[in-house]
Amino acid sequence: MGAARTSDRGRRRAVPWVMLGLWIVVLAIASPFSSKLADVQRDRAVDYLPASADSTQVAKIQDQLPGGETTQMVVVYQRDGGLTEADRETAAGQIEEIAGAHRLIAEPVGVPSKDGSTLMYPVASNEPGTDEKARDELVNAVREVATGEDGLSVEVGGEGALATDASEVYNSLDGPLLYTTVAVVALLLIIIYRSPFLWLVPLFVAGVANYLSMGVAYGLNQWFGTSVSGQSSGIMTILVFGAGTDYALLLVSRYREELRRIERPYEAMVAALKGCGPAVLASSGTVAAGLLCLLAADLNSSRGMGPLGTVGVLCALVAMLTLLPAVLVLLGRRVFWPLIPRYGSTPKARRSLFAAMGSSAGRRPVAVLVGGGLLLGALALGTFNLPGSLKQEDSFTSKPDAVAAMETLAAAYPERGTQAISVITPADRAETTLAEIRDTRGVDSAEPGRSGGGWTEISVLATAAPQSAGETATIEDLRDRLDGSYVGGPSAEQIDLKDTNARDRLIVVPIVLLSVLLILIALLRSLVAPLILVAAVVAVWGAALGIGGLVFGPLFGFEGTDPGLGLLSFVFLVALGVDYGIFLMHRMREESLNGAEPDVAALTALRTTGGVIASAGLVLAATFAVLTNMPMVQLVELGFVIAVGVLLDTFLVRTYLVTSASVALRRKVWWPGPLSKEPEHPVPPKEPERMTAAAH
Repeated sequence: MGAARTSDRGRRRAVPWVMLGLWIVVLAIASPFSSKLADVQRDRAVDYLPASADSTQVAKIQDQLPGGETTQMVVVYQRDGGLTEADRETAAGQIEEIAGAHRLIAEPVGVPSKDGSTLMYPVASNEPGTDEKARDELVNAVREVATGEDGLSVEVGGEGALATDASEVYNSLDGPLLYTTVAVVALLLIIIYRSPFLWLVPLFVAGVANYLSMGVAYGLNQWFGTSVSGQSSGIMTILVFGAGTDYALLLVSRYREELRRIERPYEAMVAALKGCGPAVLASSGTVAAGLLCLLAADLNSSRGMGPLGTVGVLCALVAMLTLLPAVLVLLGRRVFWPLIPRYGSTPKARRSLFAAMGSSAGRRPVAVLVGGGLLLGALALGTFNLPGSLKQEDSFTSKPDAVAAMETLAAAYPERGTQAISVITPADRAETTLAEIRDTRGVDSAEPGRSGGGWTEISVLATAAPQSAGETATIEDLRDRLDGSYVGGPSAEQIDLKDTNARDRLIVVPIVLLSVLLILIALLRSLVAPLILVAAVVAVWGAALGIGGLVFGPLFGFEGTDPGLGLLSFVFLVALGVDYGIFLMHRMREESLNGAEPDVAALTALRTTGGVIASAGLVLAATFAVLTNMPMVQLVELGFVIAVGVLLDTFLVRTYLVTSASVALRRKVWWPGPLSKEPEHPVPPKEPERMTAAAH
């Protein structure tokens, strides 16, 4: 008997060390791949474009033409009051130097503005090909030569320069995004745990999970060709720290509770994993299923974000259910200092905020439900105030050189387009296509370019300004008239992004709702409860978007809304928001199975899980709020909407609306499952579990 106890004690001591050793091996294997993720990150237009769109086909065929992909720039010389002869000589000399140092497709020819204040030189080169670093080096080399002085302003714009500026922004995100996320999570964990040591453990484990996710993401890119962009890798980091910290909060809270009941940390951790493990697994599975629905999207950037987001959530899940328990067990009770949970002790009784909230929702559940629904509906009306589609030049929070050049060109050349529309046509029909293009309304000029592989490239300039209603009409007319040809270029890409996002919403949104609903039905063994949770998260999404509509233009000064905002915010808010519904409903079902009356079960579930859900919601909202400090408008908008949605979900929907709906419906909330029926022989309710400190 003593030998058995000794053996059992040895096993308890060995398991955490074995788990720690396994993680060291895993990280050693993943390390060479994790460090390579930045090398496969691509932020070219084709990496974001719709897979089947005209503009995508144009970009792919241009890569195969002689010389490969073309980097197009416009060097803009401008002086208020008019250019001088010396200015023109300076411009000609600099352009000659650029042409001598780089392989240009054609000799640049200056185009003066009518008022004589501006002179633009279109510059195009296929020297970099598809190499983003080489493209950036070319653009920066041109900018080093093209400089002005004594009142002469020189700016380098065009598609290539804009891509370089965007690439530099995305490349600069990794460090600040990671450091800011870690700092925000660390601060919140210190406040939540009130311990100088405990906060380090989940933060360390989240960092390990993030490093592992980078290696797995690189593997997906190499084995399955999954696209990796600056946006998707940044979102993956946010999900690892946000979702991972949520899971850690639930586990640590339950572990603290078990340490008061069970003497040995190992047995306490096993009990904690049994208690909260199913809910954590179900919630992470729901998030993963929701994100994987993005694979049905036609937009490359959205489709690539699905697998990377899923990788982030699953790596966080595995780390928090294996590495975190091992580290906590090895550190013992002292990691909670100074609030060490002593064996046999009871937590200090405090007035529970969530008990008070639950009581208010329980007294008049129908009134609370109707009032909350009207509030969310009123907020959702703000979506009608969302600004129009975001233009390329408005996608930066601070104006880079390329955007300044575009604005200068638009003001100086209002009578003509300054950004080429690219047409790819079969080589044997090039002459016919060229004639049709020149005969199209809104076309200023059209010139044939490279030919190869059975295709010919034609460069078209519209009479209207880039991304204006007039240019959009010209692009649509060209697509209607030119059968068998493809119409692309920067402006056409923006049209395709908008149209494809609208199409993706119609397909992905129902798939997300159906998959999440089926998971909830299987987990809760009910139809009504899952429908309540799904309706709640949809209402939160609408309200969060509405708040965005009220602040994006008037407060933030944004000129447009990213076309992908609706779809991506929906997927994240539904998948992540249902998480908290699972935690609440799972505990409510547990209380009902223990014999509690429906209203008592609902209020007990809120009282015992409210604190943990609130802490988790604050952490998740804060991690997404980090995106609002990034220099890209689409990231700011996405981070704002998700952060606001998570806060609404945490403090309004879960606390009041879901609870009041459950109280009002009583047993019907579990229809048609067994819990929806009145028991023939009532079971005396079990003594409720002691609340954890985090639940108060």
